[in-house]
Amino acid sequence: MQGFTAAAPPAGGGGGGGGAGASDLAQLQSTMQAIELACTSIQMHINPAAAEAVILSLGQSSQPYKTCQFILDHADTVLVVFAEKSQVATARFQAAAAIREAAIREWGFLSADDKRGLISFCLCYAMQHASSPDNFVQSKVSSVAAQLMKRGWLEFVTAEKETLFYQVNQAILGIHGLDVQFAGIKFLESLVSEFSPSTSSAMGLPREFHEQCRRSLELDYLKIFYRWTQEAASGVTNRIVESDSAVPEVKVCTAALDLMLQILNWDFRCNTNDTKVNVFSAGVRQDGDSPRRSEYHLLQPGSDWRDVLISSGHVGWLLILYSALRKKFSFEGYWLDCPIAVSARKLIIQLCSLAGAVFVSDDVKMHEQHLLQLLSGIIEWVDPPDAVSRAIESGKSESEMLDGCRALLAIANVTTPYVFDDLLKPLRPFGTLTFLAMLMSEVIKVLMTSNPDEENWSWEARDVILDTWTALLTPINMITANALLPSEGIKAAANLFGFIVECELRMASASAFNDDGEADYLHASVSAMDERLSSYSLIARASVDVSIPFLHRVFSERVARLNQGRGIVDLTETMEELYSLLLIIGHVIADEGEGEIPLVPNAIQTQFVVNAMETDKHPVIVLSSSIIKFAEQCQNPELRSSVFSPRLLESVIWFLARWSRTYLMSSDGNGDKILDSGHHHEHNSKKALLSFFGEHNQGKSVLDIIVRVSLVTLTSFPGEKDLQGLTCYQLLHSLVQQKHICIHLVTLNSWHELATAFSTEKTLFLLDSAHQRSLAQTLVRSASGMRDSDTSSQYVRNLMGHIATYIVELSNKSNFKSIAQQPDILLSVSCMLERLRGAASASEPRTQKAIYELGFSVMNPILVLLEVYKHESAVVYLLLKFVVDWVDGQITYLEAQETASVVNFCMRLLQLYSSHNIGKISISLSSSLLSEAKTDMYKDLRALLQLLSSLCSKDMIDFSSDSIEIQGTNISQVVYFGLHIVTPLISMDLLKYPKLCHDYFSLLSHMLEVYPETFAQLNNEAFAHILGTLDFGLHHQDADVVTKCLRAVQALASYHYKETRNSSVGLGAHAMGLEDSNGNFQEGLLSRFLRSLLQFLLFEDYSSDLTSVAADALLPLILCEQSLYQRFRKNLTSFLIEVRGFLRTM
Repeated sequence: MQGFTAAAPPAGGGGGGGGAGASDLAQLQSTMQAIELACTSIQMHINPAAAEAVILSLGQSSQPYKTCQFILDHADTVLVVFAEKSQVATARFQAAAAIREAAIREWGFLSADDKRGLISFCLCYAMQHASSPDNFVQSKVSSVAAQLMKRGWLEFVTAEKETLFYQVNQAILGIHGLDVQFAGIKFLESLVSEFSPSTSSAMGLPREFHEQCRRSLELDYLKIFYRWTQEAASGVTNRIVESDSAVPEVKVCTAALDLMLQILNWDFRCNTNDTKVNVFSAGVRQDGDSPRRSEYHLLQPGSDWRDVLISSGHVGWLLILYSALRKKFSFEGYWLDCPIAVSARKLIIQLCSLAGAVFVSDDVKMHEQHLLQLLSGIIEWVDPPDAVSRAIESGKSESEMLDGCRALLAIANVTTPYVFDDLLKPLRPFGTLTFLAMLMSEVIKVLMTSNPDEENWSWEARDVILDTWTALLTPINMITANALLPSEGIKAAANLFGFIVECELRMASASAFNDDGEADYLHASVSAMDERLSSYSLIARASVDVSIPFLHRVFSERVARLNQGRGIVDLTETMEELYSLLLIIGHVIADEGEGEIPLVPNAIQTQFVVNAMETDKHPVIVLSSSIIKFAEQCQNPELRSSVFSPRLLESVIWFLARWSRTYLMSSDGNGDKILDSGHHHEHNSKKALLSFFGEHNQGKSVLDIIVRVSLVTLTSFPGEKDLQGLTCYQLLHSLVQQKHICIHLVTLNSWHELATAFSTEKTLFLLDSAHQRSLAQTLVRSASGMRDSDTSSQYVRNLMGHIATYIVELSNKSNFKSIAQQPDILLSVSCMLERLRGAASASEPRTQKAIYELGFSVMNPILVLLEVYKHESAVVYLLLKFVVDWVDGQITYLEAQETASVVNFCMRLLQLYSSHNIGKISISLSSSLLSEAKTDMYKDLRALLQLLSSLCSKDMIDFSSDSIEIQGTNISQVVYFGLHIVTPLISMDLLKYPKLCHDYFSLLSHMLEVYPETFAQLNNEAFAHILGTLDFGLHHQDADVVTKCLRAVQALASYHYKETRNSSVGLGAHAMGLEDSNGNFQEGLLSRFLRSLLQFLLFEDYSSDLTSVAADALLPLILCEQSLYQRFRKNLTSFLIEVRGFLRTM
């Protein structure tokens, strides 16, 4: 094509064409036919391995450029037997891929002319064949040109880049026709993709290279590319709008829109903060802790882009184009999903995300005008909401409506609520917040009438609109007390929240007799709706002075309906409504906390003014008290049977757990850490809330009610695992996390009744095993509230003593082996072990002595149980986990004699386990049984490794008054002995379990770093096994495992070097090469690891994060094995001399 001429291909393999001799031409044709035949063979599944080898050899050969160019230029004229057009195109595709592979590999050997020639050839080929039907070939060649251009980007001078880009610009302007124009746009698309870090191709170059290329393109060319593309799209717009049928210009315009969107999705890092933040950028939210379902990309290109994006009228052109096409094809339902329509809407949405320095900081109206202009076009997609939804239900595509919602979300993310609300007022008689509430209401209406089993457009629309509300309502500054919304917005939020609650209750009522367990409102877990309810709560808090009284009124109505209908009508629907209502209320008045003690929500602190004499009238106190009184009624057996279903109680327990973490006896009673002291009414609101439920007011009585309700759920609803799990894990567990609550908790009669029931109540022995462990942990942990250590210890003895007595007596029975497998005995043993484990995990200084005595009393019985239940994997695992938790909680506090007893017990346990489990996994088992056996073994071995790690901690942290050496206890020898027992059980297959692998290499790395001298004393068998696993870890795919192994190798080599420098033996014979029994020389471990590490660093792929730690390991290895390293240097020097000689001949 005129204007596109390729430069001469590289010499030495790439030259030729017209000047090639007959023998060269025959060779080129032969190679081309071989590649074509290989492509055909792969498609026809004829010896695919051999065919793939032929194709791979092309890219792996030295300087295959002439051959590849010949295939690209001639493969459409020479056909082999069985070859079809598609195979010929595939051959050209493979030739392009081979150019890329070889050029990237040989880039340092190519001359500057060769590099430019390859890029020019690929670029010109893509342009000259722009009209070819084989689009994938042109796309590949264009991509190769982009990749090679990036590879030489830092080498090429500006003039060389400009020469190439001049040709591209000519193509994009349409001088050579629409096909070439399209090809030029697609080349820039490939180029931008290649320079973007998230989509760039691997080139084996450092990260700094990619970063320099990215920065250079962003500063010097990205805006130019955008302008070129903008002009190309603008040039074909009139033809598209005026034509009554599909025209080829549509393809060009769509590609241009896609490229502009791609450029605006760029991660701009240069000149993005060159102006002060204005009122609009103050509203920008950087994905905080808010619940977010929809993704968005914030666009901050900097002030340099102002002329292209703002001043040029670009936004107006885009809106006019879309509006004209939308009007023209208004009766064509399919048009909304056409590529040009989709691309235009995506670009409009992205422009809604424009923020930052691109707007003049002193001209606050510039951003507002930009958003108003966009909203004027977008509003037609979603307004009026009822008409839009009816059209969609009648068959219209929902894509435009969803994109309208996404555009509103983008705008919400770059503005403040006040600005957002004002945007629509010049266009409609109401604000944007009111419209957003109308839109949300309409979507919820559709959602309620749709089939709950099929997620339709309304599901996605609801999520996007909820994210919009979340973006607006998540406080920009958590400590400000200013109202977030204007008065009209508050009213809209209140009306919307009321409608949401009404609809949620209606759905809950409708689900009462629905047996379809897949509906979201029928999930057993009370957290099923957490994500959605978190967004609802923000809407409620925006109008909290209206929503809290509204929730109290609705709750009171439902409770009154329960009381009035008890024994008369079916109350299932009302109970389902209360279930949902409690979840909503819990989210509105309290936050989750996520591991921390949550604060009173800011809106509740700031929006209520409370008279100090009438704190009981605070709306939150009134609502909370109503729910607590309702929960208290479950203690009445008659009411419990008729009103409180297990499911309703789940929501009650969930609410009490969430509420109590914020309000019950809060330690933050003054509130001075949260709010500015100038907002006195805020102090009053918060102080009223926290003092009312504080320890000197109603707090203790509420705490007593909570404990009694918990006792009811645990004893009166056997088999309700979800309810009991919430009680144990969320409610009771959260109470004992706060010591100031424990102080009051242990004084309550109700708490002692719970402890007594735990010890004697048969119902509690039927709890799920994990629940029993949690309950035991909670009861023991509450001892922190006792007045002194003696009282705490006696409390633990009274609580857990019967369990130790039972296990001791059971293990001493003469007929224990014969009765051990009886179901009731097996269940009882499992329950007791779970309770022991729970108590052991709750150990703290106050209760350490009592828990040590508890564990000490059952040490021998534990060994008896291990012997008797050696074939019961579940019981074995419980035994091991109890010992792990007990040792972990005790070892650092034990005196020398106690430590010796515990260590001796652990060794006996390890030996006993090993004797029963070596060779336990039989290859004769079926695959399912073999997998199950491996899983059991994995769990057991992981527990044993955790036990050894706990023993290690004694040498690191020791609170005892004497040294363990007094009793002759050497922790390092004990742990290595334990490793010697355990490691034969750890096969390479078991090391494929990630958690076991991490635990094993963490322990091994620690031992080799801290106790290398003990490692050197191991016998040959144990030494060889540990080295084998260490070598396995060095080649592991997990970088963390490799890091641990490298540190272990570094520790060994450093130890040996330091010891030998001091005339000691170091690792001794283990470091020396020896002949085995067969006369074969076995190299020492250090030379073995040096050779392995050099191989790893020079010839294997590895994460750059490993470079530093590998270098740390390499230095002591070189110092220890200097002769081996000198041989390596000599060989490397010879190789480099040969390479330099080869390069001189090129």
